[in-house]
Amino acid sequence: MAKNPRSPKTSKASKAATSVAGDPPDIDIGISGADRASIAEGLNRLLADTFTLYLTTHNFHWNVTGPLFNTLHTMFMEQYTELWNAVDPIAERIRALGHPAAGSFAAYGKLASLPDAPGTPPKAEQMIRTLVAGHEGVARTARALFERTEKADDQPTADLLTQRLDIHEKTAWMLRSLLQA
Repeated sequence: MAKNPRSPKTSKASKAATSVAGDPPDIDIGISGADRASIAEGLNRLLADTFTLYLTTHNFHWNVTGPLFNTLHTMFMEQYTELWNAVDPIAERIRALGHPAAGSFAAYGKLASLPDAPGTPPKAEQMIRTLVAGHEGVARTARALFERTEKADDQPTADLLTQRLDIHEKTAWMLRSLLQA
């Protein structure tokens, strides 16, 4: 069989993209493998905390009662929707760093710093206190990852963390405002 004189030479990039079946191509984004692994581990903790807070907030949306029902039911819906929309960018950043994103209740139970939603729905005021603590906890988890991202010069993750911190700190403030007499 004759060689096709028009076939392009195989580049270094195409060799990496066509590695042995099942082996992912090497990742060379300017962040070392060790730094990517460390950042992904921290992002998986953030993902677990975010999903845990999402589930708790959705639970409270379903189960809130009392004179603030309408206000809290609507507020909790806005909050759980925002949290639901946050999990995908966090998981996709983990994947972009070349690591699997946690995606099971068992994994989240091991990774999360937040407690699971209470088995029996608490009173509305306790729901608010629980969510304040949850948002503050997620903010701490996000903030703890900054040192790693700065060391690795990982601006996309730092940007994601900044966005999450802004939302969690602002939401905690709004919830705390409901508790003031």
